[in-house]
Amino acid sequence: MSFLHPRGEILAFNHKRACGLWLIAVSLVIFAAALIGGKQRINMTVFSLGYIAAFLSINANQSLQRRFSEGPSSPFQRKAEFYAVISLFVLMSLFGGPYFADENWRRIWLGAFLATALHFLPFYYVHGKSMLVLSLVSTVNVALGYAFPELPLVCTAYADAAIKLGFGVYLFCFSKPSKQN
Repeated sequence: MSFLHPRGEILAFNHKRACGLWLIAVSLVIFAAALIGGKQRINMTVFSLGYIAAFLSINANQSLQRRFSEGPSSPFQRKAEFYAVISLFVLMSLFGGPYFADENWRRIWLGAFLATALHFLPFYYVHGKSMLVLSLVSTVNVALGYAFPELPLVCTAYADAAIKLGFGVYLFCFSKPSKQN
């Protein structure tokens, strides 16, 4: 993405609190879906409905976004957000999609968690360095899930929820808007 970043443009990371609120909401959805479980190990219905409700109430809520943001995003940052979201769906279909045919829910969910971890990378240009750390920690969590098949998937899900909750609380409560060249 840096090759798309206009030279000399200062990036203002104004949406850290809104991002933190989103991460907190998603962590609670993952926790609830893992707790309920079922055949899919992480309940897909609970996850899907919770994700949609969180998205509509946080990301699609412009008044809430304005309330928890310190200013607008640049055109470059809006592009980075767009590409990050598109990459999430492309990566999910690549990493988890092939396992739907045989209903290998462990591989489907690990693929979804890995896609999510990697899609945080372009968000570096929107929210700053914390996104790189979030991506790294989340990727390590998923790698452990792949490396140790005897580790219950629910443990990976709870760890993922805890990671997102921790970063969400940090961004929402403690992180301040910042700028970077």
